[in-house]
Amino acid sequence: MVKDFIYTTIEQPSDYEGDVVTTLIAHKDNQPGKTNILYVHGFVDYFFHPHVAKAFLDQGYNFYAVELRKYGHSLLAHQKPNYCKSLSEYYEDIDAALSRIEGDIILLGHSTGGLTSTLYTLHGAYKDRVKGLILNSPFYRFNKHFLLEHTAIPLLGLLSHIAPSGKIDKALSENYPMSVHKDYYGEWNFDLSFKPIAGYPAYLSWFRAIVKGQRNVWKHRGSVSIPVLLMRSCHSTYGRKWSSAFLKGDAVLNVKDIKKVGESLGEQVTSLTIPNGLHDLFLSPEPIRSEAIQQAVEWCNTQML
Repeated sequence: MVKDFIYTTIEQPSDYEGDVVTTLIAHKDNQPGKTNILYVHGFVDYFFHPHVAKAFLDQGYNFYAVELRKYGHSLLAHQKPNYCKSLSEYYEDIDAALSRIEGDIILLGHSTGGLTSTLYTLHGAYKDRVKGLILNSPFYRFNKHFLLEHTAIPLLGLLSHIAPSGKIDKALSENYPMSVHKDYYGEWNFDLSFKPIAGYPAYLSWFRAIVKGQRNVWKHRGSVSIPVLLMRSCHSTYGRKWSSAFLKGDAVLNVKDIKKVGESLGEQVTSLTIPNGLHDLFLSPEPIRSEAIQQAVEWCNTQML
């Protein structure tokens, strides 16, 4: 657990795997009457970003994070890690968090959490309380060749109907997590049982859920009525073997896709490129990460005036 945060386990209605919990994480210095930031993590991920929380707290915001069902501290022994059949399952987790937070909310979503947060602003039970949306490299399209994206990935979705628990091991490259963990080439001592370097299997049902969610965002482009800060690196990095190039770009997603989809969300989108930022911009080497975080905080200050 991250120091100076309070962890609350919230029991949820059982699903197709059995018992379900959500974890709400609140900074101990949060105070009533302030605007609240709610951090939503990505795939093979959890909350370990106290430096981000501090930046917002120093500017007068409360800071919370939610660890979604089957992730991080919410992962139970009988569950498949990070498994879902629909991204709408996570709405209950965000609902549970927002029902325990008083005041206005700004959602801060990273990668798959950015995709989920975007969908929540369109369909979530507490969407009217969400006053802003910060997107840190949101997962709006698979980073694949056009032919693969429009043939192989939909095929995986179809196969998920036949074998919903079918999976692909090592679906994600190890280059990105190696770029951020301190035992390899990065600075961060994150828990490898929650965010393993080899990742978790990507289940076929997960692929189908992601594709459906991405299509839903595209279908509703122009419909996000709240202010949005769209953040991404200046370029994507590729390669089979790790190299120093992975410390200077997004090694997970295509930043052109982020720009294309993100800038179409609504009429109040501020689009921001972070030079040499990593996929999680807030884990980039200094001074890049501090600049990215400061830009997010300043955008919030502008929106909350």
